[in-house]
Order: sequence, then structure tokens, then C-alpha cells
Amino acid sequence: MSASPRRPAGMRGPDKLVFLLALVPYLLEQRVVDVSEATAHFGVGEEEIRDAVRLIATSGLPGATGTYQPNDLFDIDWDSFEEDDVIVIVHHVAIDDAPRLSAREAAALIAGLQYLSASPENAGSASLAALTEKLRAGASAAPSRLAVAEEAADASLAVVRRAVASGRQLEFDYLNARGERRRRRVDPLRIASLGADWYLQAFDHLREEVRNFRIDRMSGLEVADEPIADHSDRAIPETLFQASDTDLEVVVDVAPATLPLLADYLADSTTTEVGGRLRVTLRLAHVHGLKRLVAGLPGLVTVVAPEEARAVVAEWAEAGLAGYPDGDPGASSTPADG
Repeated sequence: MSASPRRPAGMRGPDKLVFLLALVPYLLEQRVVDVSEATAHFGVGEEEIRDAVRLIATSGLPGATGTYQPNDLFDIDWDSFEEDDVIVIVHHVAIDDAPRLSAREAAALIAGLQYLSASPENAGSASLAALTEKLRAGASAAPSRLAVAEEAADASLAVVRRAVASGRQLEFDYLNARGERRRRRVDPLRIASLGADWYLQAFDHLREEVRNFRIDRMSGLEVADEPIADHSDRAIPETLFQASDTDLEVVVDVAPATLPLLADYLADSTTTEVGGRLRVTLRLAHVHGLKRLVAGLPGLVTVVAPEEARAVVAEWAEAGLAGYPDGDPGASSTPADG
């Protein structure tokens, strides 16, 4: 859009841009707007509205010749504007060229909003409801109605959120990556997500330190009556994965685009290009953690060393392949070669 050196007093450049971007669709939606109505809607002065309308009327997109022709600019009903203080846009440009979401894209986003709306902290959120309606109205066709099914992990997540919000201790049976199940009692501190997985960061009464617990591995959750202790003097890690002297170092080749997804696990910033991929070293608490990491990035991660890690991932992939009765080779897209 073309620019004007004049700018309403008291409004900075970035604020003016945001204001104009909001004003144009507002005027198009309302069709006929009194300056006083626009003033009340945006909370600015009447002269600011008038200056903005004049700027819009001298803005547009240059045509094929690189110059501004009459049809390349916005136009308003000047008689109504100057005589009656009424804004009517009679010609607009570029707005109809904006890309719109397909029905399937809008349906997917709406399903995600429905999932968020189901969480306790978002219950009855007017913002999410308004955004959902905007997605329905702005799609290129009517979005399909999707039902978001609640999984067992969702129910557990709701209990964990309740414990965090109330500041009370939490008890649960926890199945770790080694297949060991044990009853735990913790002071829940923070909920975090990594990809599709939800984690609880909590002070573990058994280990007497802050630990991460994957919520889909919890069962038998009970919010206790006892309040959590004061942990204000305890450093809560910002990242889920924290290095330890007992960590296992694993060398992997990864697709370059995958590297940011592994940032929490990188032992250092050293990378070497090998056959179009990047060879990096990861630090993991134990070798079994590799299985889920590789599963989440099918075909994008190849374990190089140590041999123990290659064997664990290969065994896991072969067990998955064996679950197909006809041994469909298509199922081996997960890197079974370690």
C-alpha cells in the first residue's frame, strides 16, 4: 500500500499500521459507518479516523504497468464522507485476493480449538469461541464437523492440571521406559509438552529431586489432601531434558530440517555432513528413550553408535513389523536399520 507522510498525533508507526489493517476489514464488513461509530469502536479520536480514511483512499496496489490506475486504488463515497461524516468504501483492492483456508484446513484447526477448549483453564473461553466462528466464516467452504475423542491421557492430564492449580500433592502409578511400574508421590510444579507428549515436572518424594513424568505413563492418579512444599528456592529446569553424568551418548544421522526438534538432546553444537545428513551426538538418560524419539521422526533419524543403541532400535522396529500378519514391507518405513 502507498504511504503518506502524515500520521495522527500520538500514534506510532507500528500502531498506525495495525490500526489501518483492522480498520479496512471493519469498514468493508459494516459497509456504512458513521465516523462517530468508528471512533467508539476503535477508541481513537474522530480526526484520527478521518485521516485514516483519507490515507486508505490514496492506497492500493500498482497494476501491470507499475503505476497506480483508478481501479488500483481504494475509493470512498466522498460526498457522504465530506457532507455527512459517513464512511462508505465503494471500491477496494487486494482484499479478495487474500488466500482462504480450505474446508479441510479450517476443520482441522477447529478440531484443535475444540481440544484446547476442553482443558480446564480454557473452559468457556470467549476468545477460542470467537476464533472458531471466524474460521468457520472465513473458510472457502463449510468445514466438516469433527468430534475430538478424549483419550486416557487427556483424563490423566485433567487430574494433573487440577493438582497443579490447587497446589496439592499427587500420587500415581508410573511405568518408566524400562517397563518398571512403581507408585510415586510428587509435588506437581509445572506441565510442559514436547511434540504430542505431555509431561509433568514435579518434585519426586522418592528421589528427592525434580523429575519429569510422561503423563500417558501415569495411572491410578489421586490428588492428595496435603499441600505441596515451598519450592521457591529450587531451580525448575526450563527444558524437559537435563544433562547428567550418567547420560548415554548416541551418535545419529538426521535430516537437516529435523535438527531443531532435537535441540534439547544435543550433547554439543558439533555437526558433520554425511551423505546429505547431519551427524550429531545426543545425550539420553537411557537407551530405551531412543525408541520413542525415533518413532516420532520416522525415516529422518538413523542411529550410528553405540551398537547397544542400534540393537535396541532395530529390535523394537522388527517387533513392530512382526505385528503385521503378512509382514507388509511398507510398514518398515520406520528406520529398522538402527
